[in-house]
Amino acid sequence: MSIRERNREAWDRRVDAGNEWTIPVTAEQTAAARRGEWTLLLTPTRPIPADWFPPLAGADVLCLASGGGQQGPILAAAGATVTVLDNSPRQLDQDRAVAARDGLAIETYEGDMRDLGRFGEATFDLIVHPVSNCFVPEVRPVWREAHRVLRPGGALLAGFCNPVTYLFDPALEADGILQVRFSIPYADLDALTDEERRQHFGEDAAVEFGHTLEDQIGGQIDAGFAMVGFYEDRSPGELLGEYTAHFVATRAVKPDCLPSIGPNG
Repeated sequence: MSIRERNREAWDRRVDAGNEWTIPVTAEQTAAARRGEWTLLLTPTRPIPADWFPPLAGADVLCLASGGGQQGPILAAAGATVTVLDNSPRQLDQDRAVAARDGLAIETYEGDMRDLGRFGEATFDLIVHPVSNCFVPEVRPVWREAHRVLRPGGALLAGFCNPVTYLFDPALEADGILQVRFSIPYADLDALTDEERRQHFGEDAAVEFGHTLEDQIGGQIDAGFAMVGFYEDRSPGELLGEYTAHFVATRAVKPDCLPSIGPNG
């Protein structure tokens, strides 16, 4: 089974188990969004600043690896033309269910966040990409594809894990001890035995990857983005979060034009 297939099945099961990131917004929340009263998350707790969004009326928005009936329906209710791409069919079912319930127009596609070939260049005005690229082994293709499908002046709002998240021994962490054991970049399949994965994360857990900040932030810049917004967040109840923020959110813009070249090149 490929990593993508394994993680697709893992997230399908999370929907059935009622994981918090698979629970759709309520009809009351979409009604409030229609009135202009809404917030969204890229990371566990901090809302995205309102000034990170363009005017949404008529904007073409891609919710990238963002199924679950949360971001997509709110943006659609706020006036955007929304497309959701996700690896999990059951997550996409959540978006379709909310769209049917609340009379929203949302297009949904099952796919790999690293391959947006179904979309043409300069298709979207905004991409919303909450924490999810920890489930693919390479993150730079995500940034390159996002840059390609954005229109000039469009923005990518992305959430991701600070790689420090993946440094510590899970056995000791469960006992309240943060002991460095692993290096970054990190991959579950290389760092842990099958037994350790089963013991600490469950038999059918998704496979995760800890990407370097050079790939997460530098990768966006190398893809052609200008980084214009940044904040950090932490997840309540996690031991590491008692000491430091371990999630990052960025706003990156595809420039309207190439930078000018001076007389010295």
